[in-house]
Amino acid sequence: MSLLPIVVLLPLLLGTLLCFWSGRVETPARRRLTAWLAAAVTGSALMLLLVMAPAVFDGQVLLAGADWVPAIGLNARFRLDGLALMFAGLITGIGLLIILYAAWYLKASDPAGKFYTLMMLFMAAMLGIVLSDNLLLLVVFWELTSVSSFLLVGYWGHKAEARAGARMALAVTGGGGLVLLAGVVLLGHIAGTYELSAMFERAGQIRAHALFPLATVLVLIGCFTKSAQLPFHFWLPEAMAAPTPVSAYLHSATMVKAGIFLLARLYPVLGGTGLFEGIVATTGLATMAFAAYVAVFKHDLKGLLAYSTISHLGLITFLIGLASPLSAVAAVFHILNHATFKASLFMTAGIIDHETGTRDMRRLAGLMKLMPWTATLAMIAAASMAGIPLANGFLSKEMFFAEAVGIERGAVWGVLVPLVATFGGICSVAYSLRFIHDVFFNGEPKDLPNPHPHEPPLLMKAPVALLVVSCLVVGVAPALTFGPLVHVAATAVLGHAPPEYHLALWHGFNLPLAMSAVALVGGVAMYFALQRRFNLHLHHPRGWTGRLIFTHAVDGLFALAGKITQRLENGSLQRYAAWMVGCAVLLAAWPWLTGQGDAPGTGTRSLLPASPLSMVAWALLIAAGAALVLTHHQRFRAVVLVGVVGLVTSLTFLALSAPDLALTQLSVEVVSTVLLLMGLALLPQTSPRESSGRRKARDAVLALAGGSGIAWLTWLMLTRDHDSIAWYFLENSVSKGGGTNAVNVILVDFRGYDTFGEITVLGIAAVGVLALLDGLRVRRPEADPQGRAWSFEREPLMLRVAARIVLPLALVASVYIFWRGHNLPGGGFIAGLVTAVALVLQYMASGQDRAEALLHAGGGRRYTRWVGTGLAIAGLTGIGAFVFGRPFLTSAFGHPVVPVLGELPLATAALFDLGVYITVVGATMLMLSALGAASKERHA
Repeated sequence: MSLLPIVVLLPLLLGTLLCFWSGRVETPARRRLTAWLAAAVTGSALMLLLVMAPAVFDGQVLLAGADWVPAIGLNARFRLDGLALMFAGLITGIGLLIILYAAWYLKASDPAGKFYTLMMLFMAAMLGIVLSDNLLLLVVFWELTSVSSFLLVGYWGHKAEARAGARMALAVTGGGGLVLLAGVVLLGHIAGTYELSAMFERAGQIRAHALFPLATVLVLIGCFTKSAQLPFHFWLPEAMAAPTPVSAYLHSATMVKAGIFLLARLYPVLGGTGLFEGIVATTGLATMAFAAYVAVFKHDLKGLLAYSTISHLGLITFLIGLASPLSAVAAVFHILNHATFKASLFMTAGIIDHETGTRDMRRLAGLMKLMPWTATLAMIAAASMAGIPLANGFLSKEMFFAEAVGIERGAVWGVLVPLVATFGGICSVAYSLRFIHDVFFNGEPKDLPNPHPHEPPLLMKAPVALLVVSCLVVGVAPALTFGPLVHVAATAVLGHAPPEYHLALWHGFNLPLAMSAVALVGGVAMYFALQRRFNLHLHHPRGWTGRLIFTHAVDGLFALAGKITQRLENGSLQRYAAWMVGCAVLLAAWPWLTGQGDAPGTGTRSLLPASPLSMVAWALLIAAGAALVLTHHQRFRAVVLVGVVGLVTSLTFLALSAPDLALTQLSVEVVSTVLLLMGLALLPQTSPRESSGRRKARDAVLALAGGSGIAWLTWLMLTRDHDSIAWYFLENSVSKGGGTNAVNVILVDFRGYDTFGEITVLGIAAVGVLALLDGLRVRRPEADPQGRAWSFEREPLMLRVAARIVLPLALVASVYIFWRGHNLPGGGFIAGLVTAVALVLQYMASGQDRAEALLHAGGGRRYTRWVGTGLAIAGLTGIGAFVFGRPFLTSAFGHPVVPVLGELPLATAALFDLGVYITVVGATMLMLSALGAASKERHA
């Protein structure tokens, strides 16, 4: 087996299960164990990547996986090339440091099991995105990151800002994911495949398609929402309500980089076109400048870092959008650099918050003398973020300036783009300088919640120190450190090797170096000018922001939904039914009302003559229906008439040679009639007359129109020949299902999954009845207004005697019906209903308390075990087919010869049918018991 899928499965299965198991007990020892388990799983995934890395550096593309749902093109196929290796390395490498950091950051009141379980889930989702070779599979993991990040951002659920930030992040990224899905489906439709390996080979065909612009825009919207590009940037600062380890992980190497990754991954397909370059480069440049400017005015440490993250993501997006091979190299290089210095800065912000109790820079000051090591690490990381020489951020910023200068889009763009890039660099220096000056210098701290801050434990600083050292090492010797990885990653982005380039600290005196000098001087001047003349600490943003627009839009949407609900949902079932029937009739008749089609007439199929018995049944059905309409206010009579309709339906099944359906219909009629009567026993015998003459006329018109339409459609179908699939089941029920009763073989084998779903719904409905009626006591009306009694004072003697005789006979009959069901009319469903009818008779004859005592039922709650047991038997029978490599619920059958009994036809479908039988009996009795308990009189 390839190691590639294991990289994803390790955190997805092993990591989540181990962390969940270990985190159930919140003791110091178990908390440490949970952290070490998460670190071990992450480290193992990283080691597997390192084992496969040499092949990638040799130019190979590793592919592995298997078919999943090939009918729709969704396959579990994974791909490891240079780009995937770089991102997977960041996800696991920085993830490992974050996990160790979090072990010291989390408080004793923070559930460690929940935190690390969610971290493992999110890590697996991110690894799935970057390693997927199938675009549909990538979308599956994409949405999993939205859900798991929602849970991580809302980790502190007791805080309102955490809940609000989580909801906003989920709304924006989840909505973007839906748009991305639409774009991916279009791309798959254009290319004829969802496999990236095949899609790259058909790039020219995809770009030439008429739907290519639409697909490109949809995919870009999905990427921009995930990577917080304008105008979808506002969710990321709100997500800062998460614990700092979450912020450090999501916003340095994972969550917000997912959109960047997808832009780079699909560059061979979407890139190189004017549409892609215009949208991506323009959006990235605008986001970079806007977010850098806003970051200067933020007072919260994590808020400043959030907007700086948005700015640097815009920088990377701009570089990917350019039709330049070297811009792809610069983008890849800055992805690595940004991950290292931004993760270290977020963790530094967490240390400051952990030690001082606040992240407000208006209160923080003078921490250099109290936390010198932390201050030193922060200054080096901030220098990298600002693009100061000898730090890795300086190198990729120089490459960014070089690409901005080299853009060829006319005189206006040739001047505007370098100016905007320089302005972004100036703001980057300004907010980096503010981060350092306001926190570690600038006087004395003011009203700190923790008045005596000090250096954190060594192991809490160690991850930060490791990342800061890497910033310096890469800044001094980039070609020896990140050089090979940048080369293979850029090759994967472009689809071919980039032209010759040099990652070096010094490239001589040139225009990008001059832009860096202007940015450095201008940033220092900007910060001190704002601080002295404007006083940044007194700045309070005003006006409309993305957050306010989103909040007002959501509030307006809920208000509109409330108004529509008030108009439509007035509590009248008759009105709901009228709307549904009226709309159905209108939609069906619309083509002919508008003259867009001619009404089809009677078909040419020869018709069978109607027998006198059929005419009698039709007349009975019409009479029962008419009587039901006229007397529906009398509840008992309405139930009886509904039973007559069911009886005629059973006779129809018999006439059409469907004894299984007839037996089922009869049994259902008996059980449902009893349950309806028990429910109606809690109400008066007659329902109020609430309908006006106008409403009756409306209902009559709708009923006639709807009934006539259904009758007309039925007539059209019955008078036309059609290809039936019934012959397939009749021909294969014995050879493939081992039974001559095709109906039962369909239920338990060919379409067993449908049956399993139906009994599951039946069980849910029964449990729902118990949940609604549990503890409810309704006083039964002793008589109706005419003085007729509802109940007997004593149970009828004849009924009690008959019930005792009927129960064993019915059980024998149900066993007989059950065992013959695979070859003759019968089966588990019918047998369960027959048993339920016999047990219902016991309730009617003996009363609920005595009947449940005789049956050892222990009340309605005991019947829930029957439902659960039946579903478990049916489900395990289906899963058993997997052991033999067969699809779910595929049955096996044979005819073993047993002494005395001789040859016995046996099939595993009988076990599934047993589960159906138990579920039907349990669900029926559960509803019966709940209704009976609700009608019991309270003790005085």
